[in-house]
Amino acid sequence: MSDTACMVLTTFANAAVGQGIIDGLLAERLAACVQTLPVYSVYRWKGDICRDAETLALIKTTEARYPDVETFIRAHHDYECPEIVRVPIKGGYGDYLAWIGEQCR
Repeated sequence: MSDTACMVLTTFANAAVGQGIIDGLLAERLAACVQTLPVYSVYRWKGDICRDAETLALIKTTEARYPDVETFIRAHHDYECPEIVRVPIKGGYGDYLAWIGEQCR
């Protein structure tokens, strides 16, 4: 893994849990930036169709820090099986991508 930027997606239903994870990721320098959006999720869980208002977190980090981000989210999330999806960033404004790398050291 390298300092190549990536984005990690996760969702929260509990605002306090989400804010704790976001604050912890930033404090530990595991993320440079986290943006949140309200979403409405529809999914199958244990045989049932679920419909929930959640918050989607867009976590900007690096490939090198991803394993620690995943570990942190899993340790602090209240979901049995939280969404944790890594999306590579293939391009973007160079100065911004460099800033992500600097913040996640």
